[in-house]
Amino acid sequence: MPSWSDVKTALECFDHPDLLELISDIYNLSKNNQDFLHARLSIGDDLLAPYKKIIKECMYPDIPNESVRILRAKRAISDYSKAIRDTKGEAELLTYFVECGHKFTLYYGDIDEDFYDSLMEVYGQAIKKVLTLPDHEQGNFRERLKKIMLSSNGIGWGYHDSLCDDYYGLLSCDKDR
Repeated sequence: MPSWSDVKTALECFDHPDLLELISDIYNLSKNNQDFLHARLSIGDDLLAPYKKIIKECMYPDIPNESVRILRAKRAISDYSKAIRDTKGEAELLTYFVECGHKFTLYYGDIDEDFYDSLMEVYGQAIKKVLTLPDHEQGNFRERLKKIMLSSNGIGWGYHDSLCDDYYGLLSCDKDR
């Protein structure tokens, strides 16, 4: 089975125009490839937009009776993280994931345990990512995460308790700034 080493060796034989043609073919192969290259090369006004669109479609679908697609939404975050090393962008996508899922449960009512487990997991990841940001970039995220936590009271599956534990346990070390 071919490996990256084999691909790298083959690419070393390409001249500049051939390499550009190959990248063009890869770019045109899928929307995901286009989004990846736009993010990696910082092309466009809002690099997060295509990833947020996927998260919203997966975590708060507009179509009635459409299933939530947690794994696809998580993959969008992972794809962005692989494309560009942008801690603030990752914090935004993680927080947005939880906001969309939280909004979904507030609107449609009780979901299942796996759904809440995923929201709790990503909520914790969002907090940890926010804490890696410079202090002056944390405020907006802290407010959004607090709003989610406060509005989760009364939701089952240990969801509210977990969000409170994460929020007060991880963020209160610094006290709300």
